[in-house]
Amino acid sequence: MTDTTNIRATNTNALVRGIACSVPIILMGFLSGMSTTSEIANWYSQLQKPSFNPPNFIFGPVWSALYILMGISLSIIIGKRSNRIRTISITLFVIQFAINLCWSYIFFNLHQTGWAFIEIICMWLTILAMIISFYKIHKTAALLQIPYLIWVSFASILNYSIYVLN
Repeated sequence: MTDTTNIRATNTNALVRGIACSVPIILMGFLSGMSTTSEIANWYSQLQKPSFNPPNFIFGPVWSALYILMGISLSIIIGKRSNRIRTISITLFVIQFAINLCWSYIFFNLHQTGWAFIEIICMWLTILAMIISFYKIHKTAALLQIPYLIWVSFASILNYSIYVLN
């Protein structure tokens, strides 16, 4: 096999892995978001919100972009040689993503803004641990998660503000 063929095969494998990781993440995020749609129109619209609360139409595109970055990042880690730190990294990814999906339900469906704040702090800590773990394997995979950490930092402040105001 020539070097060009090897590069094409590697790139094709990376692309397939990236899609295979991103699509389920986007789909689960979409389904989580759909489960809250009626609550956004009803309950959430009635809450007092801080002045820095973004318009509702911002959340969908931001989360979609973050889910794509998460999928690409995860695909990089999955493509690396199997070892203990890779297993820990993938486990941390799954944990933080499960926490992510639960936050929407706690906040929007259960209307538990205080519990949601505690939960989002756990999510933030797990994301940070995941980033540190990813960094030990592949710097770019870790860096792709930084926008997610920044957005969850903002969402934490927003969540807390809504809790205090209501």
